[in-house]
Amino acid sequence: MSPNPYAWINESLTTIHRADWYRSVQTIHGRPGAMVIVDGREVINFASNDYLGLAGDDRLIEAGVAATKQFGTGSTGSRLLSGHRELHRDLEEAIASLKQAEDTLVFSSGYLANLGAITALVGKRDLILSDEYNHSSLKNGAILSGATVIEYPHCDVTALKNLLSQRQNYRRCLIITDSVFSMDGDLCPLPTLLNLAEEFSCMLLVDEAHATGVMGKTGAGCVEHFGCSGKQLIQVGTLSKALGSLGGYVAGSATLIDFLRNRAPSWIYTTALSPANTAAALAAIKIVQQEPQRRRQLWANVDELKKLLQLPKLKLVQQESPILCFQLPSAKAALEAGKQLKASGIFAPAIRPPTVPTSRIRISVMATHESVHIQKLVEALSSIYI
Repeated sequence: MSPNPYAWINESLTTIHRADWYRSVQTIHGRPGAMVIVDGREVINFASNDYLGLAGDDRLIEAGVAATKQFGTGSTGSRLLSGHRELHRDLEEAIASLKQAEDTLVFSSGYLANLGAITALVGKRDLILSDEYNHSSLKNGAILSGATVIEYPHCDVTALKNLLSQRQNYRRCLIITDSVFSMDGDLCPLPTLLNLAEEFSCMLLVDEAHATGVMGKTGAGCVEHFGCSGKQLIQVGTLSKALGSLGGYVAGSATLIDFLRNRAPSWIYTTALSPANTAAALAAIKIVQQEPQRRRQLWANVDELKKLLQLPKLKLVQQESPILCFQLPSAKAALEAGKQLKASGIFAPAIRPPTVPTSRIRISVMATHESVHIQKLVEALSSIYI
């Protein structure tokens, strides 16, 4: 037995280094946007989830400053105890309107929204069926719930239907899935999932983190994109990606939201979202609804990039979103590709296991990217892959 009970940590770090899985942060200076300064050098930013370019928008900044001056810097406690503001309710009503849901509950992060919703809805006598590519927050929420958790192959509805034959052995069943899968850019088969949920009397929770503000005619997400608005399901999402702020939400029936206010631990026992973030998210939703041209520009940029990417050796993962992924044979190859891109003025770090099963470069397109940015990305990728 080792005399030092913490010695295993160094050994684990050594293993992480050896596998090329070691991670470290890169400091970004200045406002977020299509161009950022990393390590003292200006680079084109293809690593951001700020799809509409709102995180640095003056209107969100002004809304956050005004809310801070009026309400202070912090919410001072949980909303049930001391932290609830009318501003929080205004945001919840705005999200409910965007998502065409009866009501919404705002959490302090998207991760907390998933943890809180899943652990409140199911327990030890229940079954969770989870897409194998789901986000960590969905997977950890499932584990913490204490329910029996079975992962089904990615977007494989036949396998899911087979697993649903076990549904009768459990009190409740919850199907959980991302709508846009963040590391592949593809979409879940939402209409089929809804049909299966109805057929087998299951709840369905869909994480719209990378879809809110991006997908659908009005930016309401994949639920709108697939024509499923108004259907019985649970929508979770974030305020930190296309909406350029911080926080998360659960949208659904008024009964569901009332239940979560009383049973979601990550909402009940967490300090409320700050006034600045709340006001910024509220401003962002108004922009999403009033400026559809931002979304149109985002998709125009995606189409331009896809047309220019005609490199025979480039393994582009099929996608239907502003996320484009290029698979690589190893973590080492992905790290090297990321370094070469950075040297060419492109910020797009490597994505490696255990985050994903296969290493890759992940590209996130923004509405504020210009044609010259896209052309430089293609030139940089060409120099690596040819």
